[in-house]
Amino acid sequence: MYVIEMEHIKKSFGDKKVLKDISFSVKEGEVVSILGPSGSGKSTLLRCATFLEQMDAGNLAYLGEEVVKDIDGVAVYPVKKDIRRVCGNFGLVFQNFNLFPHYSVLKNVSDAPISIQKREKEEVYAEVRKLLEKVGLADKENAYPCELSGGQQQRVAIARALATKPKMLYFDEPTSALDPEITAGILKIMKELASEKMTMVIVTHEIDFARAVSDRVIFMDEGVIVEQGKPEDVIDNPKNERTKAFLKKLVY
Repeated sequence: MYVIEMEHIKKSFGDKKVLKDISFSVKEGEVVSILGPSGSGKSTLLRCATFLEQMDAGNLAYLGEEVVKDIDGVAVYPVKKDIRRVCGNFGLVFQNFNLFPHYSVLKNVSDAPISIQKREKEEVYAEVRKLLEKVGLADKENAYPCELSGGQQQRVAIARALATKPKMLYFDEPTSALDPEITAGILKIMKELASEKMTMVIVTHEIDFARAVSDRVIFMDEGVIVEQGKPEDVIDNPKNERTKAFLKKLVY
């Protein structure tokens, strides 16, 4: 089963075409890494998939339910209530953490399950404490974001994304704001999630990580998918000259 299916996605900002007819789908349990230079459209694709940006054209479905329909070359969106419901299918981890500064760690992670999903507070708190243990922050539930390191804040962000029990997770360059030493800890958590068959889409520049955890790697450039396939094919034996040039810069 496909968790997400996107067909013929187009997105422009003014005169600049950022996504040029992209089709993209992810199966349940699949880990997909998206590589590409800055400005290639990677983050915009994720933002369109998660309703943070509106597509200009194209179809978007979650779990077989068509959410956004292309009618005569224009993406037509449903009412906000339906979008909010569909958003329960995924969690999103940003590169800049995006925690609520005035909430404790416990409240940051438990807020959505309690206020949006209307679940019982004590049940949620018990689950959140297990999640904080999973990401190595069992002793930080009463701390505030300003009291945490960047790596700890990103761990909180991952726990928050998992707290709503989503079908899949999106990561938008989750380690780009972190030191290499701290990055290793975040990637370890993500590897554990991959081993648990969590469906994940990861925009990253961490080539070795992408090779190790991905079922499929997508290389984007200038708003199109240039190449995709198994990591050993795309990363180690790229066919396209643009992919080769990009990877060569990262390696040397």
